[in-house]
Amino acid sequence: MPFIPHTERDRQLMLQAIGVDDISSLFDEIPLALRCGSLAGVPAAMSEYEVGRLMSRRAQEDQVELNFLGAGAYEHHIPAAVWELTTRGEFYSAYTPYQAEASQGTLQVIYEYQTMMASLTGQDVSNASLYDGASALAEAVLMAVRANRASKSKRVLIPQSVHPHYAAVVKAITAGQGIELVAVPYDPGSGRTDIEALRSHAGTDITAVIIPQPNVFGVLEEVDVLADWVTDQNTLGIAIVNPTSLALLRPPGEWGREGVPIVCGEGQPLGVPLSSGGPYFGFLTCREALVRQLPGRLVGRTVDRDGKKGFTLTLQAREQHIRRARATSNICTNQGLMVTAATIYMSLLGPEGLRRVAAECHKKVRALAVAAARIDGVESAFATPHFHEVVLRLPVRASSVIEGLRQQGVLAGLALSSWYPELQDCLLVCATETKTDEDIQTYVEALGQQIEAAGAAE
Repeated sequence: MPFIPHTERDRQLMLQAIGVDDISSLFDEIPLALRCGSLAGVPAAMSEYEVGRLMSRRAQEDQVELNFLGAGAYEHHIPAAVWELTTRGEFYSAYTPYQAEASQGTLQVIYEYQTMMASLTGQDVSNASLYDGASALAEAVLMAVRANRASKSKRVLIPQSVHPHYAAVVKAITAGQGIELVAVPYDPGSGRTDIEALRSHAGTDITAVIIPQPNVFGVLEEVDVLADWVTDQNTLGIAIVNPTSLALLRPPGEWGREGVPIVCGEGQPLGVPLSSGGPYFGFLTCREALVRQLPGRLVGRTVDRDGKKGFTLTLQAREQHIRRARATSNICTNQGLMVTAATIYMSLLGPEGLRRVAAECHKKVRALAVAAARIDGVESAFATPHFHEVVLRLPVRASSVIEGLRQQGVLAGLALSSWYPELQDCLLVCATETKTDEDIQTYVEALGQQIEAAGAAE
């Protein structure tokens, strides 16, 4: 709240009206032993002017760095209209749409969002979103286990090329439910899922198989081969995708002969700023046959008794609406404000705008890879098609150049050795439509200088 108008007399009158002596009386149900008392380290109160000066000084300490770091969260241009509209009061303070007659605006936004996401992923239905991409993948795994009743093993194959943070969240959420996550290695030459390693599981009881596209390395997987293998094993496929890439690539619903029935991912690229790591939102879509295993809410369009168009909740498989034990999930709250931003972003850009953004991202990362390869000893680690990101193999440890580049005002990327010890000389670099040719040249020159300095130090 930017302004609190209540004077001390106002507060006393309000306390008198409700029959208590002071504000602390409102918390008398909390035992004294549980109260924290004074807060150590909290400075004395400051005036509005003093607070403004303090925050201005803090803001001036921030540096705007040239960002080539991706690894799951991406810097995209967001049209000014997106958040100008998203932060209007009717969106910004909208609550859960329990009462359809009072929530038509919120319900319509969710309906439009779900329609767009289902179309983008090639599926029939979408839920109203989840916390983030990692928890969306975990919910997709739980959904697949519920849906694939023919499988008794609860074994889910997860490629090592899935983002390690996503894999960790899936493990944390599913570990207590007897679900076994079986790692499938990646091919060190291509960066793709090792097809032969996957085929070694043929004929066994497999509940689901996860297919990333692109994977954590930015590499495009052989999704048709993977999807057909999943179909041949009579199991369920779970696609985890970058939504921006789907403006250019075939959606998971069209992979292989029959497509993949469950799709999830991180929606942050669709109009949500990086914001120091969040909040973001996850998306989850599926075929209509699996809709009753889909966690969260579904909004449908209908007509009222006067024949006027209206929106309402049509499926509410969550704990607030049904018995807790029968809920498909107890952590499927939707990120309503982020979904609003994504809906406005997709509406403003349209199919052609999304294609242009995706094409420009692909163009920029290719230009970066080609330019970086001109540095002596630098090459692309994987000779396979990629999107949004590329892995550069350096003649020195990747971690040794990152801090130097940061001192030059450049976020160099991610040293993959923190996740994959065998890739100590590999740097994961991202370039989106926000990067100019001059930005790429600045990056390449700075990288060359740091490689030379690191080589001399070794």
